Amino acid sequence: MPLHLTKIAFQSESPASLRAWLESHEGEARLTTRYLPKRIEELTGGSLFWVHGHMLVGRSPLLGFQETGQGRYWIRLEPTLIPVRAMPKRAHQGWRYLDDKDAPPDLGNGEADDLDAMPQTLLGELTRLGLV
Repeated sequence: MPLHLTKIAFQSESPASLRAWLESHEGEARLTTRYLPKRIEELTGGSLFWVHGHMLVGRSPLLGFQETGQGRYWIRLEPTLIPVRAMPKRAHQGWRYLDDKDAPPDLGNGEADDLDAMPQTLLGELTRLGLV
């Protein structure tokens, strides 16, 4: 069972804009982080799950980590966003670990999540209240 990471989709207006940013990269997308995860071996085969509007909305498979040469590291990702069943997730700084047993399942081709039809502001408020 691989270990995963979660990260806020910072400056992303929507999951669609996150997907466009990821797909604009040739071969791999990169994020910068100060610290290399201590559990790096467990992350092999894992994904980075994206948090948008206090919800896990998709994942990008991890390709690995690489030193930038400036005292930081790149989180290397496949340039794709795989939609997952929306699941509430509180905001946090940086990245956090996510166990495989706690990760939401992928949505199939053309499958829509029931929460997709709900306006983001309403969904965010219901999540804040702990109702979703």
